[in-house]
Amino acid sequence: MSTPAASNAHSTKYAERFRGFLPVVVDVETGGFDNERDALLEIAASVVRMDENGNVHPDKVVSTHVVPFPGANIDPRALEITGIDPTHPFRAAVEEREALDLIFRPIRRALREYECSRAVLVGHNASFDLGFLNAAIRRVGYKRSPFHLFSCFDTATLGGLAYGQTVLSRAVQAAGFEWNEAEAHSAVYDAERTALLFCEIVNRWKTMSDACRAS
Repeated sequence: MSTPAASNAHSTKYAERFRGFLPVVVDVETGGFDNERDALLEIAASVVRMDENGNVHPDKVVSTHVVPFPGANIDPRALEITGIDPTHPFRAAVEEREALDLIFRPIRRALREYECSRAVLVGHNASFDLGFLNAAIRRVGYKRSPFHLFSCFDTATLGGLAYGQTVLSRAVQAAGFEWNEAEAHSAVYDAERTALLFCEIVNRWKTMSDACRAS
């Protein structure tokens, strides 16, 4: 068991790693590409944690199905890709406000634990996920989002840098992880794979930097 002093040192170390930001992987599934008009249908998030050696790893994914907001557009072509049936009786979807509360709860706890100032969204083509997240926040009048309004980490860019691959499935496999196409395009699975990819790249960079400093 770590002592309070060791725990505080751990927190300070993480708070300094990303300029006070806490990386949180987010994936959304939607009814289209327009974050103001199209429905948010699923959201999943995984806090990126750090161990005592400075290596990062993904926490468990928190997720929920979401009830389309009143008047939301849902493009049938989007549903063909995701396989989501918004009318399924066992979908157990919640309203957007409840969905945000659920997703934000563990993020707020981690912000306090690691003494970070703000969460920063990690996503594959992250501006898409951040746009839908911010639109939902505006719709429900959320006053204190834990996320930075516009900063994000994009694994499409990082995957291109580290492995020469910008497509999520190819980048994940290039990083040495399995990819199951049958499970893809669900918020939970894509968030899990994106989190593994992000952590692998960050840890790989740390290993290379440590080796350079030691040489």
